[in-house]
Amino acid sequence: MARHSYETGRLNLPFVGIATFGKRPYVEDWSKIDADIAILGAPFDFGTQFRSGARFGPRSVREASTLFSFGHAGAYDHEDDAVYLGGDVRMVDIGDADIVHTDTETSHANIEAGVRAILKAGALPVVIGGDHSINIPCIRAFDETCAKDGPIHIVQIDAHLDFVDVRHGVRHGHGNPMRRAAEKDFVSGITALGIRNVSSTTQEGYEAARAMGDDILSVRQVRRLGSEGVLARIPKGARIYVTIDIDGFDPSIAPGTGTPSHGGFLYYEVLEILQGIAREHDVVGIDLVEVAPDYDPTGSTPILAAQVLLNFLGFIFHERAKRA
Repeated sequence: MARHSYETGRLNLPFVGIATFGKRPYVEDWSKIDADIAILGAPFDFGTQFRSGARFGPRSVREASTLFSFGHAGAYDHEDDAVYLGGDVRMVDIGDADIVHTDTETSHANIEAGVRAILKAGALPVVIGGDHSINIPCIRAFDETCAKDGPIHIVQIDAHLDFVDVRHGVRHGHGNPMRRAAEKDFVSGITALGIRNVSSTTQEGYEAARAMGDDILSVRQVRRLGSEGVLARIPKGARIYVTIDIDGFDPSIAPGTGTPSHGGFLYYEVLEILQGIAREHDVVGIDLVEVAPDYDPTGSTPILAAQVLLNFLGFIFHERAKRA
């Protein structure tokens, strides 16, 4: 039976202590990452086209994550009869990339450096944004590992396609990341889930996306297919990078975001797809973006983000242990 930190004499309730992600150890020196999972904050939101505020996303998601960090030796799920994220999974928080106000390229370069450091250490990078433009440096950082291990396929959960090429000279805003990813020769394709309603991407952008290997499904199309039908559309054996825009969820459960779009996913719809991805694929990277906590006084949006990440990480490492 797993031992709990309760037995050491300290309760360590969620509101006590320093709010690292999951209350896991903080590693300041990026050359000394020794872990299975490393959390990086990317508090950058200069790429937004409507409401800013996602710069506060990493801090709010970290604080929310303490709700799920009571000191249990892992988290027991009675439906799966499994303990997730037990003591055998080493997770650290390496803090935030340095953001230089108004300087997109320098800020993105600093985010890229953080992801590269995580990959060099052999850990799974989990990046908390920030607006969706932070995906651009995250994907850039995979060039060397992909040259060695093979290409990655991106699964995007989002309300918006984010496939704008260039608009008024902007190439690295939060409407551009999937276009920039599709241009990489080490990205084999994109499966975009939840795309709906009026979008910042034009019809020509959708046509370009499909021509460049983007499989686009709306929320209603995903519901008609079901999770197994969606999973069947992801190339078998692909190494998967998952990017989750919190506005992929319905604003009734995730109002704290800059560009909410009604008609979005509910919690278990996304969770079942993520669990299937973890079961069938090697997940090599994750980012979760666009949490803007000031638009949600209830705090439910960062709680949702933290819960999704922790569950997904639990699924990934549970499946890795079964394969070992």
